[in-house]
Amino acid sequence: MEYVYAALLLHSAGKDVKEDGIKKVVEAAGVAADDVRIKALVAALEGVDIAKVLSQAAAMPVAAAAPAAAAAAAAPAAKEEKKEEKKEEAEESGVEGLGALFG
Repeated sequence: MEYVYAALLLHSAGKDVKEDGIKKVVEAAGVAADDVRIKALVAALEGVDIAKVLSQAAAMPVAAAAPAAAAAAAAPAAKEEKKEEKKEEAEESGVEGLGALFG
């Protein structure tokens, strides 16, 4: 996760998100940099408009609040079904990995 944070820090500073920049940020934080993970992150971010992804991510909690409010108003049986569905979705979303994070 520290590698993603490093990439976001570089992006917010207006710097290019490159391997050497991520490595410097991670090492400055006192973490031993893993070149393989850094290369994988840079490859995953290639061609991704980080600003656009961040703006879309900021809008998602608002869109997700409406279904949550509707679920809270549902009957107890419906609440149990929603909990099971959310648990399955959470398990699936954890598997999607970095590609799902950045499009």
